[in-house]
Amino acid sequence: MGNQEQRAIMNSREAKDPESLNSTMIAPCGMNCGLCIGYQRTRNCCPGCHGDDANEPKHCVVCRIKHCSETDAREQKFCFQCAKLPCTRLRQLDKRYRTKYGVSMIENQKCIQELGLEEFVKREKDRWKCPQCGGVLCVHRKDCMFCGHARNS
Repeated sequence: MGNQEQRAIMNSREAKDPESLNSTMIAPCGMNCGLCIGYQRTRNCCPGCHGDDANEPKHCVVCRIKHCSETDAREQKFCFQCAKLPCTRLRQLDKRYRTKYGVSMIENQKCIQELGLEEFVKREKDRWKCPQCGGVLCVHRKDCMFCGHARNS
């Protein structure tokens, strides 16, 4: 299936509303699960890190950060609450997402710690709203999955 066919299929779907982004969509690592292509797809939609594992991709189900013994032992919600921040796992994830998608989990952690979760989510709603169709942009795509508008334009 070519890009134009994929875009036509995505255009026929309803874009996620930025208001669907909320504090329950923020993973322990600082990832906004609402921006993930797994959450935004219509079939076998991933519920995010705080949801049921049944529809999560395997790499999310077995995620070492999500199931970190430090977080479980201290009932922490986020990595910034850990004395080991940034641990090797978070640094590796951060490097991959900064390189591929222009997003830093470590910067997200700092923002959540400094501003609080609700302010972070508010900023995410503005930052990831497509200026053309108003839907939520996908962190894993260079353009809007619903209207094709370039993410960084």
